[in-house]
Amino acid sequence: MKYLKYYISTLTLIVGFYLCLAVQSGPTILFFGFSLLIILGDILISEEDSKDHYSHPFFLNLPMYINLPLLVLFLLMTISLLSNNVAESRIISEYLNINLSKVKNSFYFFDKISLVAISSLFIGVMGTVPGHELVHRKTRKFDMFMGNWLLSLSWDCAFALEHVYGHHKNVGLQTDPATAKRGENVYAFIFRAILKEQKDAWNIFLKQSRKTKFSFISIKNKMIIGYIRSLSITTVAYALGGFEGAMIFLLCAFIAKSLLEVINYTEHYGLVRVPGEKVCPHHSWNSNSIMSSIYLYNVTRHSSHHEKSSLKYWELRPYKGAPMMPYGYLAMLYLAIFLPPVFHKLMSKKLVDWDNEFASKNERMLAERQNLSSGLL
Repeated sequence: MKYLKYYISTLTLIVGFYLCLAVQSGPTILFFGFSLLIILGDILISEEDSKDHYSHPFFLNLPMYINLPLLVLFLLMTISLLSNNVAESRIISEYLNINLSKVKNSFYFFDKISLVAISSLFIGVMGTVPGHELVHRKTRKFDMFMGNWLLSLSWDCAFALEHVYGHHKNVGLQTDPATAKRGENVYAFIFRAILKEQKDAWNIFLKQSRKTKFSFISIKNKMIIGYIRSLSITTVAYALGGFEGAMIFLLCAFIAKSLLEVINYTEHYGLVRVPGEKVCPHHSWNSNSIMSSIYLYNVTRHSSHHEKSSLKYWELRPYKGAPMMPYGYLAMLYLAIFLPPVFHKLMSKKLVDWDNEFASKNERMLAERQNLSSGLL
């Protein structure tokens, strides 16, 4: 059972195909059902505060590998169902006995919105999160290959460089694009973070490349190769659904990337660190909520992840004494996006506790400056 629980995202993708293709208003049912499963599961099921031990890591890596082809197929299905000029697939119609035209005609407007929303959410949960896990394994070529392709689904090749070599070094500092300041507007943060991450990723790549002689346009240019990966998927979307198909994919990719930034926003919101001092567990908001942890491959144990980023997801410690999020990841994400005043009110109380219980003397001085400028505390 301790292995099988990490296959729930793979099973969710399979169930998603069935609901979208064979059930009336399936995308809407899928979006709300998926959201409620995670949010209510986090609330109703006791938090997981222990660390399991595993003898067969292959079976823990396998679901992340499987997610890539399944996620690509799910996106192609989304494009097929939402594009008006896509030719009905002979394989789907003859071998799976599914009439795509009939399915498309059965969709209400809200079903189409839900299909874009769930596709974007799936890219984030089943693509970006395992991609994040895999690109941390810098010496394992296959894992890096799979991780970069998973990240390409959200046009986020910069993440593999900036996150690993930038964010983990700069977390909690003013220079870190993924650390939100106290009171910062979440929508402004999304655009600020996206732009600065791209810039920082290029700076990191160019700094690394100065150590070795190479041609700018070559297979060793990680940024350009990353853009080509995403462009190739966009080209497939165009071949399948024309300009409309490409735009649908780009919209899903942008939403998925934005959701990642909202997760970054919640993971480090308002936390500060003195430049030059060690990254500690209290520089991340932690969560041991069970459903979030299972779906997100324990990235919820963020305090442990930042303390030692080389740990595999099943090796991360729960850190019950770390600063904790008020709710699970998806609940916090939805609060930040749709109810920012509620999010800020919840986190203001948490930040007061952090300042008093976790911050060093110098960190409290930095926090006080943000408190004054935020107007929240």
